[in-house]
Amino acid sequence: MTKIYFIRHGKTEWNLASRYQGAHGDSPLLPESLTEIKLLAKYLAPVKFAHAYVSPLLRAQTTAKELIAALPQPVPMTTDERLREFDLGKMEGMRFADVAKRWPTIQENFHHHADLYDEQIIGGESFSAVIARFKEAIGEYVAMNPEQNILVVSHGAALNAGINGLLGLPLAHLKDKGGLSNTSTTILSTVDGKSYQLLQWNETGYLHKTKVDPTDTI
Repeated sequence: MTKIYFIRHGKTEWNLASRYQGAHGDSPLLPESLTEIKLLAKYLAPVKFAHAYVSPLLRAQTTAKELIAALPQPVPMTTDERLREFDLGKMEGMRFADVAKRWPTIQENFHHHADLYDEQIIGGESFSAVIARFKEAIGEYVAMNPEQNILVVSHGAALNAGINGLLGLPLAHLKDKGGLSNTSTTILSTVDGKSYQLLQWNETGYLHKTKVDPTDTI
């Protein structure tokens, strides 16, 4: 059995400010995120990883490098464009509140109704396209690392779509489990690289947070 550990990058300045980052926007990690990545590393320390695959965006790269440096064993790392965040077109860099005023239906559907989302209105990427590139990438990783543990560091929306796509959920139910928090861990297993089982969703207990900030999962 192969296990894939999916990590969402640490919280960034734009996450805190409720801005859309997307595939082309980016902002630095918050100072406290570096501490949280060390807590993540402590949680993952018992697991031996064969390889890490990481989005090329700075927030994911920084998270992966800090995480790997804090793990007790070396983990080879490969950057893969297919793990990028959604291309959000005209929404990138905008505050959530401003998008809600300009494209309320687009925002509502992006977050809650993937089957109704029309990316063409904002010149972005479709859920189907993200799921396709994500599934292709994960299938390759599993084939290259059979019976191993794999680390994948990516982004909230892309991970949510990609993971649920691997689990075979239709677009209408893609958002049923809710969002993924910054520095969270979600684990899937597979024996054949075709069918996947969910072992753990959005685990953050190791961060020891007593209060959940709404900006942690958007």
